[in-house]
Amino acid sequence: MDVIYGLIPGMIILGLLAVGIMLWAAKSGQFEDLEGEAHRILMDEDLTPEVPAKKEQPEEAASSDKTAE
Repeated sequence: MDVIYGLIPGMIILGLLAVGIMLWAAKSGQFEDLEGEAHRILMDEDLTPEVPAKKEQPEEAASSDKTAE
């Protein structure tokens, strides 16, 4: 029976802490875009290979120099 005198205040403190964290998360915008992350994983934008334009230009210039000779 003596244990309950420690458990009740402990649970009240943990409950208030959880409510405080939920309020902080709501105010900081954590729940603004719930579906954005779910749809982002389905997009294939990161699968397209990106070829830098700077590397192609010197190679083309070098090949055009060889054909000019």
